[in-house]
Amino acid sequence: MKRQITLALSLAASLATASVSYAADELTLQLKWVTQAQFAGYYVAKDKGFYDEVDLDVTIKAGGPDIAPPQVIAGGGADIIVDWMPSALASREKGVPLVNIAQPFKRSGMMLTCLKESGITSPDDFPGRTLGVWFFGNEYPFLSWMSQLGIPTDGSDGGVTVLKQGFNVDPLLQKQADCISTMTYNEYWQIIDAGISEDELITFKYENAGVATLEDGLYVLEEDLNDPAMVDKFARFVEASMKGWKYAEENPDEAADIVLENDDTGAQTEEHQRRMMREVAKLTAGTDGRLDEDDYNRTVATLLAGGSDPVISAPPKNAWTHVVVDQIGE
Repeated sequence: MKRQITLALSLAASLATASVSYAADELTLQLKWVTQAQFAGYYVAKDKGFYDEVDLDVTIKAGGPDIAPPQVIAGGGADIIVDWMPSALASREKGVPLVNIAQPFKRSGMMLTCLKESGITSPDDFPGRTLGVWFFGNEYPFLSWMSQLGIPTDGSDGGVTVLKQGFNVDPLLQKQADCISTMTYNEYWQIIDAGISEDELITFKYENAGVATLEDGLYVLEEDLNDPAMVDKFARFVEASMKGWKYAEENPDEAADIVLENDDTGAQTEEHQRRMMREVAKLTAGTDGRLDEDDYNRTVATLLAGGSDPVISAPPKNAWTHVVVDQIGE
């Protein structure tokens, strides 16, 4: 009897130990914007069990116009955020110690889209025009571009008039602006869906202008990188997330459907999300999530070239690291 009790206690202890050992580690991801195919890799990784495979319990929090990811992580509301590098570096300089640990988006999807009837055929035609620009940290690449072109943005002679654009395409549709800010995977297609054909539009991609800045990187707080356990969790998260991104690239329609299943607002449509996924796949293709130092340096140079009002005042220090991606596969 005593031996049976001993075995039972031993078995119970083993099960308890196993349950503790295999309990999934919790991580919270804050997205930069609302649930859409721009973030498909993360939703796919969760839906397909890729996070489960690396013992992670990931909560994905959608963003929106009133949500600033740097403020969320600074306030303890997330462990990792998706943000554009201009915003992240500006936040770092202002005291939020963000560090880029991975860069799923290799290329920029940002561009200016103009009506051909405006007569604009090249950036030389920008002076005297009204250009729609997103703010809240998204204006930095535009201001740097105009500075490099030598075009004032104060509406003065020889300059452009900047229209603070909402996150929609109304200024172009209503002809309040000659050009507006669009993403290759989102707003551009909203214009098409509104009845304006591609033949009636001309686009200027920031990537082609040499002023593209890195978008949709993964950022954490610097202090968390001093904790080996957190670095381990981040490495597992990046590994599973990139697996999600590769799956999304190879299965765009399925990935878009997974995004739609996670859209609690019901605002997204199948056609738009499937199209968005195909365009986003062009931006994530060919990367394993490792930040390219040349891309980082180009981004910093662009931000420092903001004329009298640069985004950052000096080259950042320790704003990115490979310590997380280097741990993947070890």
